[in-house]
Amino acid sequence: MKYYIIAGEASGDLHGSNLMKSLYIEDPQAEIRFWGGDLMQQVGGTLVKHYRELAFMGFAEVVFNLKTIFSNIKYCKTDILAFQPDVIVFIDYPGFNMRIAKWAKQLRMKTHYYISPQIWAWKENRIKDIKRDFDKLYVILPFEKEFYEKKHGFSVDFVGHPLIDAIHNQKPIDRAVFLSDNELEEKPIIAILPGSRKQEITKMLELMLSVAPDFKSHQFVIAGAPSQDFELYAPFLKSNNIKFIANRTYDLLRNAEAALVTSGTATLETALFKVPEVVCYKGSWASYQIAKRIITLKYISLVNLIMDAPIVTELIQNECNKKRIKTELTLILTTDRRKWMLEQFDALETRLGGIGASQKTAHLIVDNLKK
Repeated sequence: MKYYIIAGEASGDLHGSNLMKSLYIEDPQAEIRFWGGDLMQQVGGTLVKHYRELAFMGFAEVVFNLKTIFSNIKYCKTDILAFQPDVIVFIDYPGFNMRIAKWAKQLRMKTHYYISPQIWAWKENRIKDIKRDFDKLYVILPFEKEFYEKKHGFSVDFVGHPLIDAIHNQKPIDRAVFLSDNELEEKPIIAILPGSRKQEITKMLELMLSVAPDFKSHQFVIAGAPSQDFELYAPFLKSNNIKFIANRTYDLLRNAEAALVTSGTATLETALFKVPEVVCYKGSWASYQIAKRIITLKYISLVNLIMDAPIVTELIQNECNKKRIKTELTLILTTDRRKWMLEQFDALETRLGGIGASQKTAHLIVDNLKK
């Protein structure tokens, strides 16, 4: 059968590559064309466009690149029509994917969505478009199934979280080699994950590293984002116990004793590596006021949202200050809270369904097509 897959970001490339591996197992004769990246290209199939040509973040950047965006949408439609796939598999990336899905559904093409948009956080009115434009929805968070089925009467399949697969498939590196390769000391590591956007990184790093002088027996290691240059981080390397590594976040987490993490997927990745963490987030006053009115969630970290309980401490806005960060970091390094948090992380992984999200999704896609 013929599969057309659209992934528009680095995370989509990762999860798309694992899905493709499983599709080739389920359907050895599969023909796959895709929008994605290097990881998907390594698996096989035909790359149509790289996600580097699609990533426009922020209102101004989107406005300035509207011509390119509309050109990409037109090209995608033309390519799909030429390929005539048995199914289009959309991976996250809702702004682009939901436009293509609406068009494809009008032409009676089969549309499956893997890693659906987080409409439970905001833009819940998108449910009308999802119910109209998608034949199948494969969700990765356990509470999403209840959200779609009980609240909105739309049947979905919970397949587990693909991050578990991504982590499970990564080969561990010897600690001594990791320390040597990155010029790190033998001291215990506190991982610093300040996000991926320039403004976010500079704002959060200053706060997160303000406590470094109080933990001289540890080394604070900043995880550099693939999208940013070293020059952005250099001004923060002021102390002997502050270090930097690039593109090695998983290796860093595998060797860390604790972590300070901004909100987002990184909070879940840290928990799945069984690293006690403190979640730190501080935006501009205006952005926070807007977000507070649009997003009506009890928690900001995926860990707490999935467990529906305050497993990790969330320091938000005024609560995110040097005194609180120092207190909470001390708690997860030296008290029973550390042991309790690690037990909760085990429960979290169980709730997420364990390994096999990619395999389950591929099986469901192929099975549904056969039916």
